[in-house]
Amino acid sequence: MVNQERIRRDIVTIGASAGGVEAVGQLLSQLPADLPAAVAIVIHRSPVFESRLPFVLSRHAKMEVVEPADGDPFVATRAYTAPRDQHLLVEDGVVRVSHGPKEHRTRPAIDPLFRSAAVAFGPRVVGILLTGFGDDGVRGFIDIKKAGGLTLVQDPREAQHPTMPRTAIAEDDVDAVLPIDGLAKAIVALAAGEAIEHTGPHEPVRP
Repeated sequence: MVNQERIRRDIVTIGASAGGVEAVGQLLSQLPADLPAAVAIVIHRSPVFESRLPFVLSRHAKMEVVEPADGDPFVATRAYTAPRDQHLLVEDGVVRVSHGPKEHRTRPAIDPLFRSAAVAFGPRVVGILLTGFGDDGVRGFIDIKKAGGLTLVQDPREAQHPTMPRTAIAEDDVDAVLPIDGLAKAIVALAAGEAIEHTGPHEPVRP
């Protein structure tokens, strides 16, 4: 079982790359409007072209989806997406956006979000990696685990681009490997302080 301690894991951090808009949209569509958790999302996106990401995700989501400004309150029942060409960070009570150095040749990157959440919220954090290429998010996953948080990945068999979840499985002791609907159920359960079943990879692990 995962979360046998029955800790409320009410800080949900999500990272995705290629195929991520569709995957995140599917995930948000299955989360309740009154989810007792704050959700922070980084999807690799163009620094030049405006994609209207919050609007696109809001078409699927029941909870409010916003693109924050620096210093906005970080609160439950709301999902925050990283602005283009800025990293998304979280602190106790507020969101930070930063034009700091690129990581993994991209800005926004997933690792800065995961690191900041681990420092600010420790065991309250759930890190989630979805479809994508590369290894962005893996080092942040390790930071989340060191701080007592949990790490979940999308089942690579389901992911449009499975490299990112496969790399996380290979390099980090992830707590569960789940399809999108399983991830949604896990988020709801963990936010309420419930335990979930441990589910491992169902295929050979190869980045």
